[in-house]
Amino acid sequence: MTYSGGVSPSGVYRTEQGKTLRITEADDGALKVEVLQQGEWTAGSVRMVGLRLSPTTTRVTGAELRALPA
Repeated sequence: MTYSGGVSPSGVYRTEQGKTLRITEADDGALKVEVLQQGEWTAGSVRMVGLRLSPTTTRVTGAELRALPA
């Protein structure tokens, strides 16, 4: 099954509350969520994946994205 919605399944997003989320999609379609905490990516709850759909969450791009840790 291929995702066909308006939001990419993978990417880096910032919530209205300031949380930075990195969401990645595996080859088998499984989603992984990581949260940026104190300069490091830590495992986040997969339930947080829905936050990227919120109208107040923005996708991180460009120079801001490049400034984040790998």
